[in-house]
Amino acid sequence: MNKVKTLDDLRKMRESLRSTLDIREKSNHPEQIVQIKVSMATCGIAAGAKEIMSYFIKALERERVDALVTQTGCMGLCYAEPTVEVTVPGKEPIVFGHVKRERVDEIINKYIQQGILVDGIIPVTYTAIKTD
Repeated sequence: MNKVKTLDDLRKMRESLRSTLDIREKSNHPEQIVQIKVSMATCGIAAGAKEIMSYFIKALERERVDALVTQTGCMGLCYAEPTVEVTVPGKEPIVFGHVKRERVDEIINKYIQQGILVDGIIPVTYTAIKTD
């Protein structure tokens, strides 16, 4: 831990500790808030998942949306990286693929805040079409 030399240092430390405490409090009851999981396996990181996660955090703060943003391993959807799973309380998780900054804003504004489905959803189940 760094030494506190000025009042500004103390304020920065307080804000850092508050955000850490906020994450801990949210994680005690994650089913009650929006959960966002960003796939951070090698393929996701190579496709820009770190930047998408950082942008999600900033955009959620800007829009004043209470959400828990975490990272997860491979979702098995390497072809669609960066992938993001969004769980809104009371709804089934939805996975979005090929998430870029514009898509983050759309997911927050339309899906999370208004409940409107947006493009880019990767279906959970599908049936193969049998051809003869």
